[in-house]
Amino acid sequence: MKKSLFNLTVFAICFTATLTAQTAGILTFTFTPITKSPCYTGSRNVIAVWIQTNSGGFIKTKLRNAGGGTSDHLPTFAVNSGGSSSNCISAACNVVSATSGATRSSFLATTITWDGTDASGTLVADGIYQVTIEETWNHGGTSTAVTSYTFNKGPIADNQLPAATANFTGVKLDWIPGVAGLNESNSQNPEISIYPNPTNGILNIDFKKTNTIKVLNTMGMVLFEEKIENATNGTKSIDLSNFANGIYIINVSNENGASNYKVILNK
Repeated sequence: MKKSLFNLTVFAICFTATLTAQTAGILTFTFTPITKSPCYTGSRNVIAVWIQTNSGGFIKTKLRNAGGGTSDHLPTFAVNSGGSSSNCISAACNVVSATSGATRSSFLATTITWDGTDASGTLVADGIYQVTIEETWNHGGTSTAVTSYTFNKGPIADNQLPAATANFTGVKLDWIPGVAGLNESNSQNPEISIYPNPTNGILNIDFKKTNTIKVLNTMGMVLFEEKIENATNGTKSIDLSNFANGIYIINVSNENGASNYKVILNK
């Protein structure tokens, strides 16, 4: 009996640890709204993008474009973010760290990133989440689209190319675990500055305390590697133009450790 209780206790501890895992990483989500007509005026439209749990609980707003005259046209977002359906730009709507602005005048290709944290800056538990878009382009009841894309935040990369819909095309979703900037806890770790980012092909890297530079895809495959001989500081240009558009990881390392940086290739 004692052995059974012990095994049960160990199982419970392991099960709890699994439930509370918190993997750091970066979600990059890209989409293009399909142009609609008629709109409020010209091509005016309003849009919001936010992260929520798989059951619909609010996590964090990433984008909100709406104006005073259109503040009642993002009702799902407004309620989800803590406000009322009649006013998506009220102070009650949580837009901490979000990009916000006036009503859009065109249907723009859009990219948002999410670092796995909620509105308070706390890294959320691993699990199934959704990135949700609400877009409205007219006063009619059929002129609002709400679409959610589900992904798994965890220690394994989640890379998706969802099919185009009647409202959104060019959709790409990438959750990349463990992507971070410089590890500041160790002053001997390699340091780099990358530009331009996004890049259309040529990537410049200013590096310090670096012995090796690698380029990896989101599946962890090494696409490029160069060892820095007899120098730990300098500048290196890498041509990514032969690679497909998407997200890549620049990994720099020395004998003390490694650092990873995310870059976006958009030719």
